[in-house]
Amino acid sequence: MSSDRRRFLGQYLAALAAAPLLSGRAMAAAQGGIAVGERFPIWPGFPPGLPKAGVKQESVLRSGPANPDDLAWPHVETPMLTVCPAAKPTGAAVLVIPGGGYARVAMGTRPSAIARWFAGQGVTAFELLYRLPHDGWAGGPDTPLQDAQRAMRVIRTHAAKWGVDPANVAAIGFSAGGHLCGSLATRFAAKVYDPVDAADGQDARPIVAGMFFPVVSMVPPLAHGQSRRELLGASPGDDLSRRYSVNLDVPAVTPPILLGHAADDAVVDCGNSLAMFEGCRAAKVPSELHIIEKGGHGAPLFEPDGRAGLWLTRFARFAARHGLRIPSDGA
Repeated sequence: MSSDRRRFLGQYLAALAAAPLLSGRAMAAAQGGIAVGERFPIWPGFPPGLPKAGVKQESVLRSGPANPDDLAWPHVETPMLTVCPAAKPTGAAVLVIPGGGYARVAMGTRPSAIARWFAGQGVTAFELLYRLPHDGWAGGPDTPLQDAQRAMRVIRTHAAKWGVDPANVAAIGFSAGGHLCGSLATRFAAKVYDPVDAADGQDARPIVAGMFFPVVSMVPPLAHGQSRRELLGASPGDDLSRRYSVNLDVPAVTPPILLGHAADDAVVDCGNSLAMFEGCRAAKVPSELHIIEKGGHGAPLFEPDGRAGLWLTRFARFAARHGLRIPSDGA
């Protein structure tokens, strides 16, 4: 590669924040020069197991033009992290994993309100755009976990760039992202891809995890039908369904986990959180469970006046108790 080409690629990556919808193939070619506050690919080239036909990165608008960053990504070629740096960093960081039923990833190109709240607490937030099995990746159901593990390792490798302590990184996930967060918490050491560079020598275990209205079980009738189908295929057998049910294999080294769910959730049954809590309890993993009476799926994370709601403040207290450098009052 010529020096002009290298310089161009470095400038191209630096421009990602200003032009966030650039081609996934082009972005995947440009791993160098990660800068604070930008979106960047987490793999040094194409991710492992790229289908022969490739994948065309695609986003769709979920609501009207009044909210142009309310996006969902039904096809992801280039998994990325969006950084929301803390103005006054405590040294802590959090990997934020959005949901979408494994059919899409629901996140915009700019830091979400959740990421901004963490940054306001001194915790640098990294939001993950991860790949989806339905695009035919060779990793199959482990494809999203490949990206979650890699994201944790990249955060720790470049921690000094953001004033982050690599030993002080948490993870939090919502809905199907809660399943991925739980998979990361319980399978952080599973070899789901071959190392590609020095970053893969880093630990992928979060110090603490939060799972909110999460998909947990892949075994009917508790399983969320769409997530099960998208992750495991149209008719997965019982063995495969059990293998990807996070609650059924909780090792003792799993980080502390806080769970939150609404009893009236008509999308993902709150029994998923109950099952995960029981799995943690059986493994003697520190855990905390909160079931609220009403709130539905995606119970509000913020109060009408903009203050953090109970899920975030409870996670802050729990995470602080287990070592994350975050104000325990969630102020």
